Amino acid sequence: MACAAATDDSAASTTGTRDEDRSLSGESLSEWRFCEQAESESPSTPPPFWDTDGDDDDDPGPKPSDLFGQHTWRIENFSKEKKREMKSEPFEAGGYKWYILVYPQGCDVSNHLSLFLCVANHDKLLPGWSHFAQFTIAISNIDPRKVKYSDTLHKFWKKEHDWGWKKFMELSKIQDGFLVDDVLEIIAQVQIIREKVDKPFRCLNRPYRRELLCVYTSNIEQIYRRFVEERRTKLIKLIEDKMRWSSFCAFWSAIDPSTRHRMSREKIDAILKVLVKHFFVEKEVTSTLVMDSLYTGLKALEYQSKGKKGRTLSDLDDLPAPMIHVDMDMFVLASDVIDLLERAALEPLPCQPVSPKDEKCSQSRMKVRIGLISAA
Repeated sequence: MACAAATDDSAASTTGTRDEDRSLSGESLSEWRFCEQAESESPSTPPPFWDTDGDDDDDPGPKPSDLFGQHTWRIENFSKEKKREMKSEPFEAGGYKWYILVYPQGCDVSNHLSLFLCVANHDKLLPGWSHFAQFTIAISNIDPRKVKYSDTLHKFWKKEHDWGWKKFMELSKIQDGFLVDDVLEIIAQVQIIREKVDKPFRCLNRPYRRELLCVYTSNIEQIYRRFVEERRTKLIKLIEDKMRWSSFCAFWSAIDPSTRHRMSREKIDAILKVLVKHFFVEKEVTSTLVMDSLYTGLKALEYQSKGKKGRTLSDLDDLPAPMIHVDMDMFVLASDVIDLLERAALEPLPCQPVSPKDEKCSQSRMKVRIGLISAA
């Protein structure tokens, strides 16, 4: 299999095409994952609202757990291996066959181990095929805190049927606990992602989602914050312009109540379609987590609006009063539009980083505001 030169450790195909924005990796993240995995192995109470699999919801699509697969490949006598490339046995994930491809001496790069995830029998698939997947490849270490991880999101198709990292790891580091009795252990986690969706949905299998959240929580919060702040800035400018704001308030007050009532409602599907188009970016590794969290926000609004009791609602007790409600197939503003616009513009946002355990509250607050601002 031919390789083209690569000058960095960004995700790429074996033919050289690469995308620097599609992957995030780093050994400093390994300890975060280790702590999360250690915690998940201990006995726990039932999962909170944001951490459920949604198996009892009304989403008609396949469940993430049915679209997830994991494979462990143990290469014995690795230090003596002379082959230019090696392939694992095929394994299944999401109904498709995959294999791991490793270049022990690098794929057209020197002093590096190259690793790729590949679609098995891609040349025998029907014309026009594509598989959209989020995946993680890891190399085990005798010290779990030093496991080497890399994550990426990629659409596999005829011309990009393999994807991974040419500079996954420097060969000089392999002896630092990665070889145990001359065995190199490679672990692949593959999550197939549904395509062409028009509303937020559960993307990730629960254990895989928890692992990724442990690493990317701050990235997700930055995405929400940037979205909200851009729109808050416009609202603040409007409110600070006394003439324009007074004119708008007078305009709104002059509208008859029945018209204001109609203007304070919007079809849920219309708003969700816009949100998915904005936030679900195929090149961003965090897009699946953003979809998962928007899905959580939508379910939180539905539960609050319906007044459902029990464990699920108790997880939402710390949330502020919602700015919108769900009424059948409509989003409805919770109170007068003038009051809500002032609240959306002036209510302070969380200013400190949050841990994965607490991110449900921070993200839900953001998502309530996103719904209001999008509707406005």
